[in-house]
Amino acid sequence: MTTAAAPVPSPTVTEPWTGHAKGSAGYRRLLAALAFAGVATFAQLYSTQALLPGLAADLRVDAAQAALTVSLATLGLALAVLPWSFVADRIGRVPAMTVGVAGATVLGLLAPFAPGIGALLALRCLEGVALGAVPALAVAYLTEEVSTPHAALAAGTYVAGTTLGGLLGRLVAGPLSDVWGWRAAILAVSVLGAIAAAAFVALAPRQHGFVPLRATDDGARLGLRLSVTDAARLLGAQLRNRRLLALYFQAFTLMGGFVAIYNFLGFRLELPPFALPAAVTSLLFLAYLSGTFSSGFAARLSQRFGRGRVVVASMALMAAGALLTVVDWLPAILVGLVALTAGFFAAHGLGSGWTGALATTGRAQAAALYNLGYYAGSSLVGWLGGMVFQSFGWGWLAAGVAALALATAAVAAVVHPASDPARATGAASSAR
Repeated sequence: MTTAAAPVPSPTVTEPWTGHAKGSAGYRRLLAALAFAGVATFAQLYSTQALLPGLAADLRVDAAQAALTVSLATLGLALAVLPWSFVADRIGRVPAMTVGVAGATVLGLLAPFAPGIGALLALRCLEGVALGAVPALAVAYLTEEVSTPHAALAAGTYVAGTTLGGLLGRLVAGPLSDVWGWRAAILAVSVLGAIAAAAFVALAPRQHGFVPLRATDDGARLGLRLSVTDAARLLGAQLRNRRLLALYFQAFTLMGGFVAIYNFLGFRLELPPFALPAAVTSLLFLAYLSGTFSSGFAARLSQRFGRGRVVVASMALMAAGALLTVVDWLPAILVGLVALTAGFFAAHGLGSGWTGALATTGRAQAAALYNLGYYAGSSLVGWLGGMVFQSFGWGWLAAGVAALALATAAVAAVVHPASDPARATGAASSAR
């Protein structure tokens, strides 16, 4: 007599990950974690920007040389964003960002003890390399872990949080430098970065939407090494897309002009007819709060009018703000700085989120290329702005920044369609 075979249980079907919904606990934790990562990154990255006049006087270098403490940090970051994207494809977004912010914090704590300008510049460049993990990976992390309809809004919220990080670093450093000098100011910002890095590690939710490359067929075939051919394929897909190229150009020109204004406005205002102390000029960075508002506001406007129109309008606002800083009247300069900052962060918030929406393969690499352009602009144009300022004066620097913004707006108007089909859906689904 045969016994009937026991029924075989059906395999458990795993529901595909659709992302944290807006308002959920995971959504809130993720945005809070990235906000702290933004503080740890951008407070340290730009901590010397509020200190440049005092640092130049103490180390006996000119304005352009002092600005290299910002430019080399952003250059290191620009060079690191692509390598970080490939590392994160192996180990995950959160582990890679954790390693980056921890390493940057250690280097930041060493920077105040640099004996001279050479050692300081070397430490700042290495710090930028470590900090590259966060901007290289944050948007990719968002788009994998947040539900698609809310990804664009989450990216705008993240960019708003980064403005607070940059603002905190400058507001802490500027007043302290008047009392205890630039070394103590950098040390204080590095301690702030360490606290923020610890908060990021504690809050970041476990990854659900990320699939490590080693777990895919390609990963099994390649082992621990991503082939040059496959790396070129991932990057080539981005570089053949003219709309993505326009966004990378936008990142380069707008960030470069923005940093040039902020790098050297302190030098202008500490000279006659203003003669303001560093503690007062550092308050100018409160204009960053306009960027905190504008990045989120622009994301909402784009859902109604399309990203292309809002991006072009943001660039026009940035150009107008740059030209207004030429006026030798402090209230006009403040209004111009607010307008420039609001326009820049509105365009940047949309551009960074749009990169993920347009990328059909290699989203981490698409974001990394955007950040490569962004920080290469900060490094190169930010430094060249000092040469223009020293040789020709503030008026030429401000006019050059306005011209860059308007030229970029013209490119955006031509390349991006008036009706943007991505505006209703946010970022595209993940693809590698």
